[in-house]
Amino acid sequence: MKQRVFEQLLVLLLLGCVWQGIALWLQDPLLPSPWQVGQLMQIEAQSGALGYHLWATLQRVFISFTAAMCLGVLLGVFMGALRPVNRVLDPVLVLMLNLPALVLIILLYVWLGLVEAAALLAVVLNKIPNVAVNMREGARSLDPKLAEMAQVYGFSFKQKVWDLWLPQLFPYLMASMRGGLALIWKIVLVVELLGRSNGVGFQLHVAFQMFDVAMILAYSFAFIAVVQLIEWLGLQPLEQRARRWQEVKRHA
Repeated sequence: MKQRVFEQLLVLLLLGCVWQGIALWLQDPLLPSPWQVGQLMQIEAQSGALGYHLWATLQRVFISFTAAMCLGVLLGVFMGALRPVNRVLDPVLVLMLNLPALVLIILLYVWLGLVEAAALLAVVLNKIPNVAVNMREGARSLDPKLAEMAQVYGFSFKQKVWDLWLPQLFPYLMASMRGGLALIWKIVLVVELLGRSNGVGFQLHVAFQMFDVAMILAYSFAFIAVVQLIEWLGLQPLEQRARRWQEVKRHA
């Protein structure tokens, strides 16, 4: 993992050097240098504005991610395991997958008003179908022979979940989590841009109105850095531990 993080940081450093060279060559306010963006980021952090808006966005991301994962996993597993449920809900799932996120956000703001509940619901409803599709395929791939073995040996429901289903569903669950985090924070920014009075998306909207490219980049990179830290410190260690647990369960 450390080697992978080092390689990613090295690539980012090289891109930063290229960016700095182009910015010095053009000398255009529409392309501020990394140094200028970093200075503005420091000013916003010292004023407290950066932390305030980052925290507001992270709260929305956490709530939306948790709700979408829980509901999407349950829906996908039920659809994959029960054919009648899949026949009834599959058209709805296809409709939701093809419904543009922007349309759903606007509709919920019109129906419910510019309130926090509408913002969170829009993000959750946009993500649930993606999670459900992944988990439905995972439920369909469950080995029936293992299910028969569990029936013969009288596995309890807890044993079936922990020792039988989770090891098989783990790759689909991790794919949903990775894709979910990447998608949800992008949708949250759109939700904030359209109808919230705080958050990174709101700040991007304000900066856009003033054509302040440095501000746009400062808030964007600050939030990307936080999401990347979540990836490095949260998802990647979780994935490594879960894979070791998965191997133990397979050979137990």
